[in-house]
Parts: sequence; C-alpha cells; structure tokens
Amino acid sequence: MSNIEENSSEIAKIAVQRFAAMCGRRVLIAIAGAPGSGKSTLAERAVQLINGEHHLRAALFPMDGHHYDDVVLEQMGRLAFKGAIDTFDAHGLRHMLKRLKTNDDDVIAVPVFDRSIEIARAGGSLVPQSTEIIVCEGNYLLARQSPWDKLKEIFDFTVFVDVGEDQLRQRLQDRWRGYGLDPKEINRKVEENDLRNGLAIISGSAEPDLRVDNN
Repeated sequence: MSNIEENSSEIAKIAVQRFAAMCGRRVLIAIAGAPGSGKSTLAERAVQLINGEHHLRAALFPMDGHHYDDVVLEQMGRLAFKGAIDTFDAHGLRHMLKRLKTNDDDVIAVPVFDRSIEIARAGGSLVPQSTEIIVCEGNYLLARQSPWDKLKEIFDFTVFVDVGEDQLRQRLQDRWRGYGLDPKEINRKVEENDLRNGLAIISGSAEPDLRVDNN
C-alpha cells in the first residue's frame, strides 16, 4: 500500500470516528503541509474513502480559494511571491471555516482556486447542509503567526504532512515543468518562492494531532 493510500485511509477512519463521537454534528478536518507535500492528493483520497467505504457525506475544501486576486497582489507588490502567507485572506478563511462548522445554512458557496487561470473563483463549489465531514487542506492551516493561529481551534482534528527538503524541491520542479515553463523560470519559482514558503511552513506550523510521512 502506498503512503498516500495508507495515510488517507487512516485519516478517513479518524474523521468517521470523530463524527460518531460528536453525535452527528459536522466535523472539520485540517490537512496542512508545504506545497508539493502531497496534502491535496491525500485530502482528495480521504474524502473519496469517507464517501465510499464509510458511507458518509464528505466534501473537500481547499484553502487556496482564499488567495488574493492578482490585481490586489500587484497593488501590494507581492504578485511575484504568490503563495506566501501574506498573499491569502486569512480573516476571510477563518470566517468561512466558522460558517462551515456552524452549519446553519442550507448551502454554502465556497471559493475555489482555478489552477488553469491561477485565479480564485468565488462560489466555485457548493457545500450542502447535509455534508457531515469537511476535509480542509492548505499550506497555512496550522501556522503559528497571527491571525492564522486562530484557525487550529476551529478544527476537530489536524494533520501535518511531512516531506524532506530534497523531495520537496524535486516535486516542485516537476510541478512547474508540467506547466511547460523554461528551466530558468522553474528554478526561480522553486528556489525564490515555493521552496522558501515550504520550509517556512514546516518550521512555522503548530504541532498537529497527527503527523504523516509522505516522502
């Protein structure tokens, strides 16, 4: 069994156990990690297992939908550093997580980051009230710096995906290579932005309930 399959299976089981322990109230799970750590794939597979093998209603909620728009980042002088912690709407994400946790609305429209255009689309996905478990994945869900440090308390269970620096660098290079970028631009994006962010995430995140190894 691969690391992804083994770890996602464990997370799915824990999510189901938490839902049972909370007497049917909606459960929020956080899966955090550096870009390229495999957290998105892990979260997607956990949701599939909850919906399939465990027969509960689960939804995926990536935090990337709370990226600031490129126009805003340009005004901030931060467009070249998109993906850094200050290029996200932390307060908006916190309010959305609280709304999802409270589950008072018939349906909640959440923003989704469209990688084909590198822009977040408002109302890109709908989460109905019948959704029992939400798996949120993102880089900074466990960040210790303010105001991100107010997120952890919202979650019912938190996971951090560990990956070594060399493995992380290779995965990030492969990701940008898949977009057809030239080697110089790939190196700039990885070494000057993505890898720096990744190492900052690893060192700056609070201790999770569970650590998984995805090397």
